[in-house]
Amino acid sequence: MSTSSRLHRAFQNAPELPLSSKHKYVLMSDCHRGAGTSSDNFLKNQHLYFAALNHYYQTGYTYIELGDGDELWENRKIETIIEVHSDVFWLFSLFQKEDRLYLLYGNHDIVKKKKGYKFPNLSFYEGLILRSQITPDHALYLTHGHQASMLNSTLWPVSQFCVRYLWHPLENFGVLDPTSAAKNYQIKYKCEERLNHWAMTNNHILITGHTHRPILSSKPAYYYNTGSCVHPRCITCIEIENHSLTLVKWSVRAKADTSLYVARDVLSGPISAFPVH
Repeated sequence: MSTSSRLHRAFQNAPELPLSSKHKYVLMSDCHRGAGTSSDNFLKNQHLYFAALNHYYQTGYTYIELGDGDELWENRKIETIIEVHSDVFWLFSLFQKEDRLYLLYGNHDIVKKKKGYKFPNLSFYEGLILRSQITPDHALYLTHGHQASMLNSTLWPVSQFCVRYLWHPLENFGVLDPTSAAKNYQIKYKCEERLNHWAMTNNHILITGHTHRPILSSKPAYYYNTGSCVHPRCITCIEIENHSLTLVKWSVRAKADTSLYVARDVLSGPISAFPVH
Protein backbone atom coordinates (compact mmCIF):
# COMPACT_ATOMS: atom_id res chain seq x y z
CA MET A 1 0.00 0.00 0.00
CA SER A 2 1.39 3.41 -1.01
CA THR A 3 1.59 6.62 1.03
CA SER A 4 -1.34 7.98 -0.97
CA SER A 5 -3.49 4.92 -0.28
CA ARG A 6 -2.70 5.00 3.43
CA LEU A 7 -3.59 8.69 3.69
CA HIS A 8 -6.82 8.26 1.72
CA ARG A 9 -7.77 5.44 4.09
CA ALA A 10 -7.05 7.64 7.12
CA PHE A 11 -9.61 10.20 5.95
CA GLN A 12 -12.15 7.83 4.40
CA ASN A 13 -14.38 7.71 7.48
CA ALA A 14 -12.78 10.53 9.45
CA PRO A 15 -15.09 12.59 11.68
CA GLU A 16 -15.59 16.22 10.73
CA LEU A 17 -15.63 19.22 13.05
CA PRO A 18 -16.91 22.69 12.14
CA LEU A 19 -14.51 25.54 11.49
CA SER A 20 -15.74 29.13 11.73
CA SER A 21 -14.87 32.39 13.43
CA LYS A 22 -16.50 30.99 16.59
CA HIS A 23 -14.27 27.92 16.80
CA LYS A 24 -10.81 27.79 18.34
CA TYR A 25 -8.58 24.73 18.07
CA VAL A 26 -5.07 23.95 19.28
CA LEU A 27 -3.14 21.15 17.59
CA MET A 28 -0.36 19.37 19.47
CA SER A 29 1.51 16.23 18.58
CA ASP A 30 4.23 13.86 19.69
CA CYS A 31 4.07 14.27 23.44
CA HIS A 32 5.47 10.75 23.93
CA ARG A 33 4.29 10.67 27.53
CA GLY A 34 6.27 7.94 29.25
CA ALA A 35 6.57 6.09 32.55
CA GLY A 36 8.60 8.74 34.39
CA THR A 37 11.94 7.03 33.88
CA SER A 38 15.14 8.55 32.47
CA SER A 39 13.95 7.65 28.97
CA ASP A 40 10.65 9.53 29.37
CA ASN A 41 11.26 12.31 26.82
CA PHE A 42 8.10 14.15 27.89
CA LEU A 43 9.31 14.54 31.48
CA LYS A 44 11.53 17.58 30.83
CA ASN A 45 8.64 19.57 29.34
CA GLN A 46 5.76 18.33 31.50
CA HIS A 47 5.35 21.66 33.32
CA LEU A 48 5.45 23.64 30.08
CA TYR A 49 2.86 21.34 28.57
CA PHE A 50 0.54 21.55 31.58
CA ALA A 51 0.78 25.34 31.64
CA ALA A 52 0.00 25.57 27.92
CA LEU A 53 -2.83 23.05 28.12
CA ASN A 54 -4.36 24.87 31.08
CA HIS A 55 -4.19 28.15 29.13
CA TYR A 56 -6.03 26.59 26.19
CA TYR A 57 -8.67 25.13 28.49
CA GLN A 58 -9.26 28.46 30.22
CA THR A 59 -9.48 30.36 26.92
CA GLY A 60 -12.01 28.07 25.24
CA TYR A 61 -9.87 26.10 22.78
CA THR A 62 -10.67 22.58 21.66
CA TYR A 63 -7.62 20.34 22.12
CA ILE A 64 -6.68 18.04 19.24
CA GLU A 65 -3.73 15.67 19.71
CA LEU A 66 -2.28 14.45 16.42
CA GLY A 67 -0.88 11.13 17.60
CA ASP A 68 2.04 9.73 19.58
CA GLY A 69 0.54 11.24 22.70
CA ASP A 70 1.69 8.28 24.77
CA GLU A 71 4.87 6.27 24.28
CA LEU A 72 3.47 2.77 23.88
CA TRP A 73 6.33 1.28 21.93
CA GLU A 74 8.80 1.61 24.78
CA ASN A 75 6.16 1.04 27.49
CA ARG A 76 3.68 -1.79 27.70
CA LYS A 77 1.09 -0.33 30.10
CA ILE A 78 -0.85 2.88 29.60
CA GLU A 79 -1.90 2.68 33.26
CA THR A 80 1.64 3.51 34.38
CA ILE A 81 1.75 6.54 32.08
CA ILE A 82 -1.61 7.77 33.36
CA GLU A 83 -0.42 7.42 36.96
CA VAL A 84 2.83 9.31 36.35
CA HIS A 85 1.18 12.09 34.33
CA SER A 86 -2.13 12.18 36.21
CA ASP A 87 -2.28 15.99 36.04
CA VAL A 88 -2.43 15.84 32.23
CA PHE A 89 -5.18 13.23 32.19
CA TRP A 90 -7.11 15.25 34.77
CA LEU A 91 -7.07 18.22 32.38
CA PHE A 92 -8.10 15.89 29.57
CA SER A 93 -11.17 14.95 31.62
CA LEU A 94 -12.13 18.62 31.88
CA PHE A 95 -11.82 19.08 28.11
CA GLN A 96 -13.80 15.89 27.55
CA LYS A 97 -16.70 16.99 29.76
CA GLU A 98 -17.14 20.01 27.50
CA ASP A 99 -16.70 18.03 24.27
CA ARG A 100 -13.42 19.80 23.55
CA LEU A 101 -11.09 16.80 23.35
CA TYR A 102 -10.14 14.85 20.22
CA LEU A 103 -7.29 12.34 20.21
CA LEU A 104 -5.67 10.82 17.15
CA TYR A 105 -3.23 7.94 17.24
CA GLY A 106 0.18 7.76 15.61
CA ASN A 107 2.63 4.94 15.14
CA HIS A 108 3.92 4.96 18.74
CA ASP A 109 0.40 4.63 20.14
CA ILE A 110 -1.24 2.82 17.25
CA VAL A 111 -2.64 0.23 19.66
CA LYS A 112 -5.25 2.86 20.55
CA LYS A 113 -7.03 2.13 17.29
CA LYS A 114 -8.53 -0.94 18.97
CA LYS A 115 -12.14 -0.13 19.86
CA GLY A 116 -12.51 0.70 23.54
CA TYR A 117 -8.77 0.57 24.20
CA LYS A 118 -8.33 1.19 27.97
CA PHE A 119 -10.62 4.24 27.72
CA PRO A 120 -14.29 3.11 27.38
CA ASN A 121 -15.47 6.74 27.09
CA LEU A 122 -12.87 7.90 24.58
CA SER A 123 -12.48 7.30 20.86
CA PHE A 124 -9.20 7.54 18.99
CA TYR A 125 -9.04 8.40 15.30
CA GLU A 126 -6.51 8.09 12.52
CA GLY A 127 -7.73 11.22 10.79
CA LEU A 128 -9.87 14.26 11.50
CA ILE A 129 -11.25 16.96 9.19
CA LEU A 130 -12.00 20.57 10.10
CA ARG A 131 -14.64 21.77 7.60
CA SER A 132 -15.19 25.46 6.91
CA GLN A 133 -18.72 26.61 7.68
CA ILE A 134 -18.34 29.47 5.20
CA THR A 135 -17.06 27.50 2.22
CA PRO A 136 -17.69 23.75 2.73
CA ASP A 137 -15.20 22.86 -0.04
CA HIS A 138 -12.45 24.21 2.21
CA ALA A 139 -11.13 21.90 4.90
CA LEU A 140 -8.07 21.10 6.98
CA TYR A 141 -6.98 17.45 7.03
CA LEU A 142 -5.37 16.32 10.27
CA THR A 143 -3.45 13.10 10.92
CA HIS A 144 -0.23 11.96 12.54
CA GLY A 145 1.84 11.56 9.36
CA HIS A 146 3.31 8.09 9.94
CA GLN A 147 1.44 6.99 6.80
CA ALA A 148 4.36 8.40 4.79
CA SER A 149 6.54 5.53 6.03
CA MET A 150 5.81 1.87 5.41
CA LEU A 151 8.05 0.91 8.34
CA ASN A 152 5.99 3.06 10.72
CA SER A 153 2.56 2.21 9.33
CA THR A 154 2.14 -1.15 7.59
CA LEU A 155 5.17 -2.71 9.30
CA TRP A 156 4.71 -1.00 12.66
CA PRO A 157 4.93 -4.26 14.69
CA VAL A 158 8.50 -4.71 13.40
CA SER A 159 9.40 -1.13 14.33
CA GLN A 160 7.80 -1.50 17.74
CA PHE A 161 9.83 -4.64 18.45
CA CYS A 162 13.08 -2.93 17.44
CA VAL A 163 12.35 0.17 19.53
CA ARG A 164 11.28 -1.76 22.62
CA TYR A 165 14.06 -4.33 22.66
CA LEU A 166 16.93 -2.64 20.78
CA TRP A 167 16.82 1.16 20.44
CA HIS A 168 15.12 1.88 23.77
CA PRO A 169 17.89 0.22 25.83
CA LEU A 170 20.59 1.82 23.65
CA GLU A 171 18.99 5.28 24.05
CA ASN A 172 20.28 5.37 27.62
CA PHE A 173 23.79 5.25 26.16
CA GLY A 174 23.14 8.07 23.69
CA VAL A 175 22.49 5.91 20.61
CA LEU A 176 19.71 7.36 18.41
CA ASP A 177 17.21 5.25 16.52
CA PRO A 178 18.30 5.50 12.83
CA THR A 179 14.82 4.48 11.61
CA SER A 180 13.03 7.34 13.39
CA ALA A 181 11.72 10.25 11.31
CA ALA A 182 12.27 12.51 14.32
CA LYS A 183 15.95 11.58 14.73
CA ASN A 184 17.10 10.79 11.19
CA TYR A 185 17.12 13.90 8.97
CA GLN A 186 17.09 11.96 5.71
CA ILE A 187 13.99 10.02 6.73
CA LYS A 188 12.43 13.21 8.14
CA TYR A 189 12.66 15.11 4.84
CA LYS A 190 11.50 12.13 2.77
CA CYS A 191 8.38 11.84 4.95
CA GLU A 192 7.68 15.55 4.63
CA GLU A 193 8.13 15.42 0.86
CA ARG A 194 5.63 12.56 0.57
CA LEU A 195 3.09 14.28 2.81
CA ASN A 196 3.44 17.56 0.92
CA HIS A 197 3.13 15.76 -2.42
CA TRP A 198 -0.11 14.07 -1.34
CA ALA A 199 -1.55 17.37 -0.13
CA MET A 200 -0.68 19.18 -3.37
CA THR A 201 -1.87 16.34 -5.60
CA ASN A 202 -5.24 16.14 -3.84
CA ASN A 203 -5.58 19.90 -3.31
CA HIS A 204 -5.92 19.40 0.44
CA ILE A 205 -4.34 21.33 3.28
CA LEU A 206 -2.65 18.75 5.47
CA ILE A 207 -1.42 19.19 9.05
CA THR A 208 0.60 16.45 10.74
CA GLY A 209 3.18 15.76 13.42
CA HIS A 210 5.49 12.70 13.32
CA THR A 211 8.72 14.35 12.14
CA HIS A 212 8.87 16.69 15.17
CA ARG A 213 9.88 19.59 12.88
CA PRO A 214 7.46 22.56 13.15
CA ILE A 215 6.44 23.92 9.75
CA LEU A 216 4.28 26.98 9.08
CA SER A 217 5.70 29.13 6.32
CA SER A 218 4.79 32.79 5.93
CA LYS A 219 3.53 32.07 2.42
CA PRO A 220 0.55 29.94 1.34
CA ALA A 221 1.25 26.19 1.46
CA TYR A 222 -0.45 22.83 1.42
CA TYR A 223 1.48 21.21 4.26
CA TYR A 224 2.08 22.23 7.88
CA ASN A 225 3.52 20.48 10.93
CA THR A 226 2.87 21.09 14.62
CA GLY A 227 6.37 20.09 15.73
CA SER A 228 6.40 18.26 19.07
CA CYS A 229 6.28 18.51 22.85
CA VAL A 230 9.72 16.93 23.32
CA HIS A 231 12.01 19.64 21.96
CA PRO A 232 15.03 20.23 24.24
CA ARG A 233 13.75 23.48 25.77
CA CYS A 234 10.24 24.09 24.46
CA ILE A 235 7.03 22.70 23.04
CA THR A 236 5.41 23.83 19.79
CA CYS A 237 1.84 23.73 18.52
CA ILE A 238 -0.50 25.27 15.97
CA GLU A 239 -3.41 27.45 17.04
CA ILE A 240 -6.46 27.85 14.79
CA GLU A 241 -8.62 30.90 15.35
CA ASN A 242 -10.65 33.13 13.02
CA HIS A 243 -9.81 30.85 10.07
CA SER A 244 -6.10 31.54 10.67
CA LEU A 245 -3.14 29.35 11.66
CA THR A 246 -0.43 30.42 14.10
CA LEU A 247 2.65 28.42 15.05
CA VAL A 248 3.59 29.09 18.66
CA LYS A 249 6.31 28.07 21.09
CA TRP A 250 5.98 27.64 24.85
CA SER A 251 9.19 27.93 26.86
CA VAL A 252 10.59 29.00 30.23
CA ARG A 253 11.82 32.60 30.49
CA ALA A 254 13.57 34.55 33.25
CA LYS A 255 12.44 37.97 34.51
CA ALA A 256 14.86 40.71 35.57
CA ASP A 257 14.55 39.52 39.17
CA THR A 258 15.60 36.00 37.99
CA SER A 259 12.15 34.50 38.67
CA LEU A 260 10.99 32.07 35.99
CA TYR A 261 7.76 32.09 34.03
CA VAL A 262 6.19 30.22 31.11
CA ALA A 263 6.10 32.31 27.93
CA ARG A 264 4.13 31.96 24.71
CA ASP A 265 5.93 33.19 21.56
CA VAL A 266 4.64 33.33 17.99
CA LEU A 267 7.05 31.62 15.61
CA SER A 268 5.01 32.13 12.43
CA GLY A 269 1.63 33.49 11.41
CA PRO A 270 -1.15 34.10 11.71
CA ILE A 271 -1.84 33.12 8.11
CA SER A 272 -5.11 32.24 6.42
CA ALA A 273 -6.12 28.61 6.87
CA PHE A 274 -7.24 28.38 3.24
CA PRO A 275 -4.83 30.52 1.18
CA VAL A 276 -4.10 28.07 -1.63
CA HIS A 277 -7.64 27.42 -2.89
